Amino acid sequence: MKKVILSMVVIIAIVFTSCKNEAKKESNSATTTMSKEMAMKDISFGVRGNCGMCKRTIEKAANSVEGIANANWDKDKKLIKVSFDEGKTDVMSIHKAIAASGYDTEKVNGDLDAYEGLPGCCKYDHSMEMNQ
Repeated sequence: MKKVILSMVVIIAIVFTSCKNEAKKESNSATTTMSKEMAMKDISFGVRGNCGMCKRTIEKAANSVEGIANANWDKDKKLIKVSFDEGKTDVMSIHKAIAASGYDTEKVNGDLDAYEGLPGCCKYDHSMEMNQ
């Protein structure tokens, strides 16, 4: 009889311990997911450019920055929308990456050597309006 009761106590203890661990794992994964969502930030800013080739180059430059989830440049509005992880990069790094590819942003002028290497259709007017 003592063996049966002792066995039951051990089984119940194992069941409660495993349930507690599962609940803890679910709680930790929910916290991790929440943290990742909270670190994402959406911004938009002006970038000068003219055509579809500009769009590819600008978006490629933005996406080359670690932590960028999505970058989409609108050639008509001269506006880029970027989603990024604030824990991995910052706004100025995105501006600098785009400027390094030869394109002016609202905060950083494009690299002149890179600008000179752009195709003729991509040579934008440095006084054109951005963020329209």
